[in-house]
Amino acid sequence: MSILVKCYEIVCYLQIIMNYYIKYLFKVLLILGLFSCMFSCSTESTEDSSGLVKVALRNVGHHLLLINHDSVSVVKPVKKLDELKYQLSFEQQLIINPDSLITLVKNSFQKANLPQHYLVEVIQCKDYEVAYSYQMNQNTEKGIIPCKGRPLNKACYFINVQFTKSIKVKKTDSYSWLIYVLLFGILGVMLLFYFKRKAKIVSSDEYSENYATIGKYKFYPEQNILIKEGVKISLSKKECELLAIFISKPNQIIKRDELSKKVWEDNGVFVGRSLDTYISKLRLKLKYDESVKIINIHGVGYKLEISN
Repeated sequence: MSILVKCYEIVCYLQIIMNYYIKYLFKVLLILGLFSCMFSCSTESTEDSSGLVKVALRNVGHHLLLINHDSVSVVKPVKKLDELKYQLSFEQQLIINPDSLITLVKNSFQKANLPQHYLVEVIQCKDYEVAYSYQMNQNTEKGIIPCKGRPLNKACYFINVQFTKSIKVKKTDSYSWLIYVLLFGILGVMLLFYFKRKAKIVSSDEYSENYATIGKYKFYPEQNILIKEGVKISLSKKECELLAIFISKPNQIIKRDELSKKVWEDNGVFVGRSLDTYISKLRLKLKYDESVKIINIHGVGYKLEISN
């Protein structure tokens, strides 16, 4: 029996804590969620992204060959010339149409989430002269793109791409979705508790005017509840009867026999340490006002002590 009583006291204690601190827990979780989302959404990596750039440029080279009806020759390995400069070259000669080149590079870089600030130069293999070049600045309207619609004759070319801003690639954590599911799941549960608690906020017409004040609490004996700062704390019938006796004699010692007789024996039922158990439950529910205490007077009884 003592183990069950202890478990019940723990459950009551946790329930009171949840009722009292729910608004703070909800606000903390909401703030953490917003900060987590903001941090995650703005996280960018300046780590080596050359592999991603090379894949994007090889995709450009592949489509340039297809436009030339060349499905046999290969795109040579993309070279990294320096931190922000890369070179694309081909095994065979080809015709390069500036319109197609501009579109292919833009689309490939967008899919790879690469910066849209770069300079493209088409270099002739024979003399290293620039056959065609253009500068992209976020979008076509802001870039410098000359000589559109004038294809370059079939020849050996390689294409240099120089990024004008550091390459920052957004990283996606493979576990981020799970974090968000757990976070917003917790927020959902907290919202549920929050609105349940809101439903318990007292309106002036909901309860009778017959109540007693105990420190910061209002005790409504007819409804078997305590109310503190708008939060409703339910009382069992026995808890309510005991508290009514204590309130009738504040700061006075009430003998155990008197409490037992009025609450249990007059009703024909009294079991062992029932009195001590219900006193413990009341203490838990009065815990959040330090001016209210139920004091054990050893060998005599109990006293409801209310300090001003």
